[in-house]
Amino acid sequence: MKILSIQSAVAYGHVGNSAAVFPLQRIGVEVLPVYTVNFSNHTGYGTWRGPMISPDDVREVITGIEERGAFPQVDAVLSGYQGGEGIADVILDAVAAVKAANPDAIYACDPVMGNAKSGCFVAPAIPILLRDRVVPAADLITPNQFELGFLTGTEPDTLESTLASVDLVRATGPSVVLVTSVERPDREEGTIEMLAVDDAGAWIVQTPLLPMKANGSGDVSAALFTAHYLRTRDAADALARTTSSVFDLLERTHESGERELQLVESQEAYANPRMQFDVRQVR
Repeated sequence: MKILSIQSAVAYGHVGNSAAVFPLQRIGVEVLPVYTVNFSNHTGYGTWRGPMISPDDVREVITGIEERGAFPQVDAVLSGYQGGEGIADVILDAVAAVKAANPDAIYACDPVMGNAKSGCFVAPAIPILLRDRVVPAADLITPNQFELGFLTGTEPDTLESTLASVDLVRATGPSVVLVTSVERPDREEGTIEMLAVDDAGAWIVQTPLLPMKANGSGDVSAALFTAHYLRTRDAADALARTTSSVFDLLERTHESGERELQLVESQEAYANPRMQFDVRQVR
């Protein structure tokens, strides 16, 4: 399996491609990483160094990959945080070119905008661009519950309203939806859930909610779910494997006391997930 992953990169820590590439490689996926920024660290620290890479330069790298004849073997294009407006056109053009070379390829988009606690943390034009142009071109998306609400103009909270919002976004284009950070008012205290929906049904999984914020965990979730779903086309299995791996990654990170994901130290959790959480079909 080959995934063309167009995302940010950091030297220190793990977000964007610096979070997604190694877990994918550890489960046997060949990754073609294309960087949209090359920062010293993620922006949550308040200061960082290094360049944002211009859309033209990103396009040049992708064109070079195409010239090597790689596109017929690419199974998916994966994108995450989009720093500026110009990068969307580059990604969508790459998706079109890959699908022309391999009609079975999919576009997996993590529509990063923000979260329920922080609100939107991207440039004001980005959420609208994602909603109107990028998400409709995607086959698989991995929004959190907050982002799902923006994409659909709804406020999902219960299981029923979240499923209804998923149906609305699926009607715009993507057939497979993974909703992360699902927080239902009636859930058991100290838990959090993820929900996966495709044509075959809908499944939910609940895990303990760890008292921490971990930049990059969404990038790992999007990457692993995409790869597992591509292999099996089984949303329940992909959800179970992704949840198991990401929870163990987060638990190890929490126990370490470190701010950055313990990505390398948790590699066995990707290669051999414990499958410790029950996945329940809800539709």
